[in-house]
Amino acid sequence: MPKCSECDCISELCKIVDSKHCMRCTKKICCCITMHRPEKKSHILMFFHHIRTLFAAALGIEILCISAAEIGENSAFYFFGYHLQGIILGYIMGYAAAGFTTFMTILGRYDLRNTKIESCCSVLEQQSNKGFLPNLITTFKNFGIGVSKLTSLHRQSNIKYFLKTSFIILITAETACILTAETVDLIFYKQSILLSIPLALLAGSLAVVIPEAYKKTKTPSL
Repeated sequence: MPKCSECDCISELCKIVDSKHCMRCTKKICCCITMHRPEKKSHILMFFHHIRTLFAAALGIEILCISAAEIGENSAFYFFGYHLQGIILGYIMGYAAAGFTTFMTILGRYDLRNTKIESCCSVLEQQSNKGFLPNLITTFKNFGIGVSKLTSLHRQSNIKYFLKTSFIILITAETACILTAETVDLIFYKQSILLSIPLALLAGSLAVVIPEAYKKTKTPSL
């Protein structure tokens, strides 16, 4: 069997182990890495790697939705008080405000003649390599376009499909993000509103990122 003249690795014997666990290699850093089995990464390390790479993009995509939820909730606390009635109204107003911005962003993102509308998780997966600022700009741009389309929405032939799909996306994909942000905002509101707002943004974005990172960790890369 042919043997490497530098590190004594043999292809037929070394292909069943990764380079770090090869017992034949005589060098500190093996020169025949491609001869060995690819090293398996820890699922935990991969999970946190995906969280790190997805978070900036998620924050750019979700910041408008989460900010609207916080504005709605904090407005209710201010006008109605920080008690049971105010908290209930805060959740309702926050969810309604976030729902409106989500709907406007979806409306601006797609041509209404398009038959396929994707959730924010699907958009996150596609836009994860663009980072925070490009996604933030795109989100606000789509929101503006959506608002401008609002007056002509009733003339669209597939309006029922669009409204139904947008509502499903809001309930299934955005609810966890919105409620998480609202709950964190509620917890820290009394301590400091300056603390509650960034923490709510962080928690709301993580509510979107964590399931997506888990899915990418469990899906074997080709």
